[in-house]
Amino acid sequence: MFVIETERLVIRDMTLDDEVAFVALSQDPKYQRFYDEEDCQASKYRELTHLFIEQAKEVPRTSYQLAVECKNKGHFIGIVCLRLEENKQASMGCGLAREHQGDGLSLEAAKALADYGFRNLGVHRIYAETISKNLPAIKLCQALGMRKEAHFKQHRFLKAAGGTQWCSPC
Repeated sequence: MFVIETERLVIRDMTLDDEVAFVALSQDPKYQRFYDEEDCQASKYRELTHLFIEQAKEVPRTSYQLAVECKNKGHFIGIVCLRLEENKQASMGCGLAREHQGDGLSLEAAKALADYGFRNLGVHRIYAETISKNLPAIKLCQALGMRKEAHFKQHRFLKAAGGTQWCSPC
């Protein structure tokens, strides 16, 4: 099983034991506010749990869709992901349960996974896409040292129009 430990977190492969908490996270209206209704269905997150478990078995592995767990409580609090692409690039994403937001855990998880990507996977560039109104995601990208590369208008249909792409310095 893939595991990264930080000061406060265990970042690891998802298991079936994470499914209930992952679905609950996805059903929070604050979490859903930027996603299309179809993408917010609980059944989709149950399917994603199984997909992430299967992706962890792939060789070579190209998707690190990982559970974030609090060390002191020992339970699932969110996800962080790194998806490898061509040309030594990767995309990144992160989402934590509302009660665990605002205390630097997202930054701790994302930084640990980005560092792993650069140091162990040979990634040269990591980028993240977010909605321009998702200020916490933008703040996280900035804290990771990413720079704004593009602002797309009507790039994808989402609840909030406008998207921004951030990438890490090479």
